[in-house]
Amino acid sequence: MNIKTGKGLMPLISLIAILSVSLLVNLPGLAISPVLANLDKIFPGTSQLSIQMLTILPNLFIIPFVLLSGQIASSSSKSVILLWGLGFYLASGIMYLFTTAMWQLIAVSCLLGVGCGLLIPLAASLITDNFDGKARMQMLGIKSGVANLALIMATLIVGWLGNGNWHLPFVVYLLPIIPLALFGYIRSYANLPVPVTKQTESGKGFIIPRMVSIIFLYFGITFFVVALSYYLPFLLAKHGIDASKVGTITAIFFFAVFLPGFILPLIVKVCRHYTVFLAMLSIAVGLGLLCVGYTMPLLCIGAFLMGWGYGIIQPTIYDKATRAVNTPAKNTMALAIILATNYVAITIAPFIIDSIRDIIGSKSDLFPFQLNVVLAVVYCIFILIRRKSFAFDTNQDYLK
Repeated sequence: MNIKTGKGLMPLISLIAILSVSLLVNLPGLAISPVLANLDKIFPGTSQLSIQMLTILPNLFIIPFVLLSGQIASSSSKSVILLWGLGFYLASGIMYLFTTAMWQLIAVSCLLGVGCGLLIPLAASLITDNFDGKARMQMLGIKSGVANLALIMATLIVGWLGNGNWHLPFVVYLLPIIPLALFGYIRSYANLPVPVTKQTESGKGFIIPRMVSIIFLYFGITFFVVALSYYLPFLLAKHGIDASKVGTITAIFFFAVFLPGFILPLIVKVCRHYTVFLAMLSIAVGLGLLCVGYTMPLLCIGAFLMGWGYGIIQPTIYDKATRAVNTPAKNTMALAIILATNYVAITIAPFIIDSIRDIIGSKSDLFPFQLNVVLAVVYCIFILIRRKSFAFDTNQDYLK
């Protein structure tokens, strides 16, 4: 069976192999979550600084290696980078199973960040390089869906395994075995010749205004939705809701992120020039429900609306990144910059929110959500006004 790519045909097994790389990109940090509450028992004398390093350092390592992957891929074959990334990722998964000290756990987590950072741009660029037009939009949506479905399934597995030996949840990091087993079907599509084009004066291959606009969009939507992970436990505790419900609400969020990926062309065709605006409005309304919804149904609806909006905008940003360059050789680097923006937002969002809270002097557990509602509404108004601009409009080819 062959799949239409907009450039020709691709064997189904090769498409499955390419999509298998996306199984890995959302998992760093997941397996450690069941361990955090018991670190003082697993490793007596564990300091708060060590716990912070365990959660912060992997994301910090991802950022430079995302950019490094994009830079190397701009001038050489992607298959070698892919093998190194899968190798580091799998090596960390194996080493996790044998860690016996806190410093080892931190070191292996950093290695996982290196491997994941190398893979993240390639998971998207393998699709943007080999697909075009509506087929590319559809596959970017499916790629996001696969990544988030893997996260949902891995979350369930980690929760189940977390009741046994504390090493067991780390088996989710052995998933690179799948793309490694299918690597032969990826190689020819990762070894496409790098196009050689005359250098233009616009940002050394980048169309700077377009890059800035989609960075602005991606940073914003990520900033808004990460409040769910960072501050929801405190909000639930404040209103007497069992903290264990956080997992349920978070799973609903990621399920909602997963859903639009498989029907993205239909969503774009129906919403047309208002696609990004309506998706941003969904995020804003979801945040609003978290501010007033002190019951599980309202909290779940709020999380779903946030995930739905994010799940629509995210793959459209990946598609726009390939149209923010004036030479195909820069596609992967453009994706790397955009994807690094996501991790920067995840890393610094709590520092920004807490700094603003300190300046204002608010002690409310609702403040992070109230602040993000205000900012999201401002975003919505700005997007509505600028809906025909590059970052917020829909490619005319997808409306035909």
